[in-house]
Parts: sequence; structure tokens; C-alpha cells
Amino acid sequence: MTASTDPVKITTKEDGNAFFDKFDTFLFDCDGVLWLGNYLLPNTIEFLNKLESLGKKVFFVTNNSTKSRETYKKKFASFGVDVKIEQIFTSGYASAIYVRDFLKLQPGKDKIWVLGEAGIGEELATMGFEHLGGTDPRLNESFNPNESPFLKDGLDPNVRAVIAGLDHEINYHRLAITLQYLREGENKVKFIGTNIDSTFPQKDHILPGAGSVIASVACSSGRTPIYCGKPNMNMLNSIVSAAKLDKSRVCMVGDRLNTDIRFGHEGKLGGTLLVLSGIETEERALAITEEYPRPNYYVGKLGDIYQLTK
Repeated sequence: MTASTDPVKITTKEDGNAFFDKFDTFLFDCDGVLWLGNYLLPNTIEFLNKLESLGKKVFFVTNNSTKSRETYKKKFASFGVDVKIEQIFTSGYASAIYVRDFLKLQPGKDKIWVLGEAGIGEELATMGFEHLGGTDPRLNESFNPNESPFLKDGLDPNVRAVIAGLDHEINYHRLAITLQYLREGENKVKFIGTNIDSTFPQKDHILPGAGSVIASVACSSGRTPIYCGKPNMNMLNSIVSAAKLDKSRVCMVGDRLNTDIRFGHEGKLGGTLLVLSGIETEERALAITEEYPRPNYYVGKLGDIYQLTK
């Protein structure tokens, strides 16, 4: 699992320019790499502009399922970054693709129960799927099995899958109804998790992530989900196929060793860059372990490379 050579810390202009020259395409995680919540990290825009001036291709690959690609496009715009929706891949979008293309569920016939936020439902809707749960305000009410509108008339027999992801409004009502659908069994209701991230970074805080939410219903149901976000290779294959990329000239940039760097390592991309602006530390980046791969390169934050090479 570990890299055969020690990670290179980018500390000089020569390091930075050599890094740029090695790749044609860059895949970026977002949270902890470009921004922390609504805080844009210093010199992020300048770094992205530098890549554009060098003729590089750029894609954004995030495990955050709470926002749809369209919502992400608007978030980029709020920071002054013009991004096409085709450049954005989220774990919610990857989960919707999995439901349609791998499970072969049929829009207009099969329904999906969502434990998660609007991003999942919006991506399902663009593919023609009806979903239940999600941001339905009735789930905010205290749970009573005899009064819940989701149980009064029995479970919806057309629900064929559960997609679970990060939900900032998680409560007992949401967990209880999700469990009822998962208890229907693997042959009737498939179990999909958006991503494995146990935590995610915000400015000054580390908060519970989708993996922590999904683990709760996985535990209560005794079932193991199929994960669709990084480091799942289905997500990478979709990007490589859609953009016709040469994987040997692609660099994955992220802030997590067990998802972002593993994604690049197991996907046999040309290289990986770990930034220390999110979850990881330099000590973990350099550690030799079978638990996660080491990056090819690492740096404090993206803006540091811009500052070195401007």
C-alpha cells in the first residue's frame, strides 16, 4: 500500500514547476483543499488560474453529497471561479449513476429512500428518479412508530434502494425509517453509501462526516453498503471515460490519505498531491503503514505552490 519512494515536499520554485510539468490534468477534492466551509483558502483562485494559463484540465471530485453539482457550480461562482457542471463529480452524483447504470433501477417505476441532504435527491431527480425521505420536513417531527406518516400505511413497496450520506439534520426519525427499509433485505432494497469519510474539516473544527452517519444504520441493520465516492473506482472510471484522460498524466489532489490519496494510488494515476490544509498532518503523510498509501507530493496548502512559482 505504501509508495516505493518518499513523498516529495514542494518547497522551491523548481519543485513547483516540475510538479506542473509532470501532469496534464488535475483532480481536486474541495473541502479542506480549496476551502474550509465557506472560507476560501488563500491563493486558491490564483492557483487555479495558473493551471488554466498552463493549459491544464481541471476537475473537482468531492465526497460531499449534501450539494448537487449545480449547487457546487454556484458555490464556485460565489468565490469568483467559473466552473462547468461537467467538471464537477460528487459522491451524490456517483451514487445516482450507480443506481441507474449498475443496479439498472428504472426511473418512473423504482423509488429510492434517501438518508441525506438535498444534493442526493437533486441528482436523482435529474435522472428521473422519485425519492422519499431526504429533506422531507415531516422527518423533523419526533418519532412515534404509530404516528409516523412513513409507517402509517406501510413502507412504500416501490422503494428498491437506500442511499445514505451526510445529513446535518440527522435524528431518530430518519434513522428509524431508514432501518425499516434496510430490513426489507438485500434482494429487495439495495444499500448504497455515498462515501466512507468519518469526519470532514471546517475552519477551526473537525466534524462528523457521512461515514459516521452511514455506520449507524449499517450497525442497526447488520448490512454493509456499497460505497460510491472516493476511493471507489467506479467514480474514477466515469471521469476518465467522460473526459478521455490519460491516467498517467493525471494528478489527484486531496487532504485525506484514506480516500483522496488511495483514490489516486489504486486508480493508478500518474501522481498524488496531499495538502495539509484539511485533515492530515505531515507526520501521517510520511508514515510507512499498510493502512493507507503515501502521497507522491505534499505541501501545506495549494496557495504555497502558487507563491513559489508566481
